Amino acid sequence: MPIKIQHDLPARSVLEDENVDLIVSDDALKQDIRPLRIVLLNLMPKKKETEIQFARLLGNSPLQIELTLMATASYTPKNTEPGYLRRYYRSLDDIRDEYFDAILVTGAPVETLPFEEVNYWPELQEIFTWSQQHCFRRFGICWGAQALLYHLYGIRKHQLEEKVFGVYDHVVTENTSRLMKGFTDRFPMPVSRYTANLRDEILSVPQLDLLAESSTSGPGMVRDRKTGDIFIFNHLEYDAETLAAEYKRDSETGVGTALPVNYFPADDPGQNPVNFWRPFAFLFMTNWIHDLYQATPFDLEKLASRQV
Repeated sequence: MPIKIQHDLPARSVLEDENVDLIVSDDALKQDIRPLRIVLLNLMPKKKETEIQFARLLGNSPLQIELTLMATASYTPKNTEPGYLRRYYRSLDDIRDEYFDAILVTGAPVETLPFEEVNYWPELQEIFTWSQQHCFRRFGICWGAQALLYHLYGIRKHQLEEKVFGVYDHVVTENTSRLMKGFTDRFPMPVSRYTANLRDEILSVPQLDLLAESSTSGPGMVRDRKTGDIFIFNHLEYDAETLAAEYKRDSETGVGTALPVNYFPADDPGQNPVNFWRPFAFLFMTNWIHDLYQATPFDLEKLASRQV
């Protein structure tokens, strides 16, 4: 089944070129089936790239998905034109009375700041609290995962001595989870961050399970077995060239970031990297969507009365 998008969304042409199954809003209305309603809270500066990365993965599901794009109202990104945001993105006030099967919270380039010093942190806390009555599940990626863990459980992130940067092997630590169905015992995942969450602090919360971890980069995937919320500290959604673009940017600005490990063929930045993690990205997202579909209520308004 296809992913439902607005008919004039610029990302549509890119996704169609990749043969991602799409259905525009007008055509979707003709189908007698409730799509999964997912809101993407996009905190990344380059909105369009992030839209494509997540829509690509969501569109691999046999289920119809209605994707709502969301941004913060208290901060306007410099890399996306305001007209684009007004046309395609919604704020909390726009959807405050609506209900969704899940909210996805992306990473953000603010991870070295304490949460309280991020200028849109009060709004983000309000969105997280709103989601507990209006979204059946939460899915945080990188800084988004760290922010959710801090808001929901008080788990802090910790500054690293240097950036963890590259593609790292992760070991599946919870083989019985439906989310890890079909995974090999070890799988690669791109990592790009200056902070980390500690294993012991995560497991000190009784309902949190560690699904995957790396001996080098630490915890990779965590799930709340009570709510079904998922927290991924790394980037299965990344394109082949994403880390290369980060490395080039850092090199040009004099940041001095080391060469991403296990990424460029023969560690040669002149060679094109290969996306060898994408099969696991598609697999995980398909597993997550199916798991969500099995549990979410058909009548989403029932979420208003649930206990959190």
